[in-house]
Amino acid sequence: KISEFQAFASALANLALNVTDIEALKGLDFPGTGRNVADELTQKIATIGENMSLRRMQTLEVSNGAVVPYMHNATADGLGRIGVLVALESAADEAALVALGKQIAMHIAATSPASLSIEDLDADAVARERDVLIEQAKASGKPQEIAEKMVEGRMKKYYQEVVLLEQTSVIDGETRVADVIAKAGKDAGADIALKAFVRFNLGEGVEREESDFAAEVAAQLA
Repeated sequence: KISEFQAFASALANLALNVTDIEALKGLDFPGTGRNVADELTQKIATIGENMSLRRMQTLEVSNGAVVPYMHNATADGLGRIGVLVALESAADEAALVALGKQIAMHIAATSPASLSIEDLDADAVARERDVLIEQAKASGKPQEIAEKMVEGRMKKYYQEVVLLEQTSVIDGETRVADVIAKAGKDAGADIALKAFVRFNLGEGVEREESDFAAEVAAQLA
């Protein structure tokens, strides 16, 4: 049953390359069955004996560059506990992009950033964080000018915690991700732009899993 489920999941992933949303995926013909994906899912629920649903999908595309996949704790080819896609736009050599993309994807698997850039962060979340920090600064009793500097300093730290390009790479523990990309571009002789990323965690939104992914990635690199 596990192998049947894995084969089904792999087939769905390949089919998903042809569409942009779940509803369109459900309507596609499932190869070799005479059924569409939605009906094949119903069939698999009966034969495998587990309730399943198509919850989410996302595709990334670049006009020139590479979309690099990474599977953390892989259980089979293309299947695992955490899946990451990284879209790199560049005229650089594909091998260089794949190497960089895997490095960034491993970092994303470990840190689960909230956004690619500061500009991409949810404005309401940023406002809430700033409000909390302002109240903390006021409560400290510091003069206005010092309190404002405290808030800005803590906001910078907040960005470093949740924004991918501002985070410190878990690979070396000291270089900003944005600087890792810039150096890779310099070494490759072509600018490299990180256009987008996707991170899916098994059971995300269904159950909460607690684990030190950064430690797991570091252990893999040791």
